[in-house]
Formats: sequence, structure tokens, C-alpha cells
Amino acid sequence: MSKIKVLMVDDEERFRNTTAKILSRKGFETVLAESGEEALEKLGENPDVVILDVKMSGMDGHETLARIKALKPDLPIIMLTGHGDLSGAMKAHKTGAFDFLAKPCDIDLLADKIHDAHASVSKKPYQEKLAEQIMIPLDDYTLIPDNSTVRDAIAALKKAMSEFVATNKLMDTGHRSVVVTNPNGSVAGILNPLNLINEIRPAYLTAPKPSTADSLQYSAMFWQGLFTSRVKEIMNKPVRELMSATLPTISFDANLMDVANNMVTMPARRMVVQKEGRDIGIVREQELFYEIARIISSS
Repeated sequence: MSKIKVLMVDDEERFRNTTAKILSRKGFETVLAESGEEALEKLGENPDVVILDVKMSGMDGHETLARIKALKPDLPIIMLTGHGDLSGAMKAHKTGAFDFLAKPCDIDLLADKIHDAHASVSKKPYQEKLAEQIMIPLDDYTLIPDNSTVRDAIAALKKAMSEFVATNKLMDTGHRSVVVTNPNGSVAGILNPLNLINEIRPAYLTAPKPSTADSLQYSAMFWQGLFTSRVKEIMNKPVRELMSATLPTISFDANLMDVANNMVTMPARRMVVQKEGRDIGIVREQELFYEIARIISSS
């Protein structure tokens, strides 16, 4: 399956580079332009879809949209507009924009819109995706070795969240789970917020009650300050003691029904995608949901 070529037009360098990096990981080929004038020049590279910011210095998005449509009327263009800018969105629609997204926009939604835009003009029959094409690459997650502590995991996740997308125009589906890796780089497990929440609960809450105390209830009025003290107690614990069990695996070339069937029958909300014996990504139930939504919206 050939990659969809996306022309990203925005005058903010950081946004362009960040978007290109994320979209390339999602399987797109990206061409970047920092102005409307440069976007017109880049049309010679035959992009399949254009992502165009409305607010740019010099030639703004509306003028660029009109100029592109005059040259390539069938080229689908997705506009990025300010939040609540209904008049701008309506103007773009009248000029021929395929769709528009308010800033900041979710990267998965943007990817879905790109697929929809491409499908609207593509003459090729639809080809269903495989596991590798919908997975989240391991490099997109926060990775920590299995001998790390909870404190290490939190520090790594905070650092990744502050660095990953620091623009006000793009929101990635922040992977708030931390992937714990074995010494050989394979996935050992997942450390997610629920793992931490379960661990900070005192042991007597999870221990079985004596048969003579089935009606025993614990009063929350005595728990003031317990949350903080329990967090401090677990912060130096190795993540391997808290993480979820090893995830099941699936081949990179598995079709989506195979992925769905395995998730239900195992059951598993996440699966590690493997290629040539290596762990290359994780496919979650969210990815299947996005595919369901995309297929329905384009039907």
C-alpha cells in the first residue's frame, strides 16, 4: 500500500516538524511548507492531501486555499481554524475545503480526516489495514527498563509529556502508560495509572475478610493523609512489581478481524505487534475504535 503524501502548510516551524514526525510514524509521507507561497511551489510534488492553517503571515490560509483550488480543484484540503471560528470555517467550506478542524486538534482525528480526504478522490478500491498500520510504534511511548523505580517512571513520563507536543495546535493522544522493557528491548509489561492506584491502597483493603466479618466496613474518615503516605512508600518500588502482566502478541501482518478476535477471546485491551521476532508497537482497543469510526464516517 503506497503512502498518502500530505502537504503540511503552517508558518510555525515547531508545529510543522512535530506534525511531520507524528504523521510519518502513522504511515504518511509529509511535505512541509512554511507559507502559502511555498505551498503553491510544493504542489509540483503532487501531494494527495493538504493540511492548511488559516492564520499565517503573508498569504493567509483562505487565499492559499483559493489559489490551490484554482490550480488543482480536485485536491482535498483540510483547514486548521481557531477554536470557535465558525465564520472562518464556513468561508473555507464555500471555497472548497474538504473539512476543517479546530485548534488544538487531536492527532488521531487529524489522521482519520486525512484518510477520509484521500478516499474521497482516490479511484483505488479500499484496502483494509493491517495491525502494523494502526499500531502505536514503541518509540511513541515512554520506555523504561524493568529495574526502574516508580519515581523513575513518573519522571520519564513527565519529561516525555512536556517535550512531545508543546504546540497549542496539536494534541496527541498522550500515552499516559509507561512501557516497561526487558534488557533485550522487548516489552515486559505496562505500567498504567490504575496499577499505581491499586498499589497505594493499603493491604487490608485488598485482603480477604474473615468469614465472621462479612459486614465489616472501613471508615474513610480515618484515611486523611493516607494517600500521600502510601505514595511515598511505593515511589522507590521497582516497576516490575507493579506493572500489568505480559501482553499477548500478534503478527504485524494480522488483519483487523484477527486483532479484534484476539482482543475479545484472550481477552486483552492491548497487544504487542511483532515483526521478524521483534516487538515494534502496541495496538490498543482505541485503534480498532478509530477504524470503526473512520469506516462508518466514510460510508
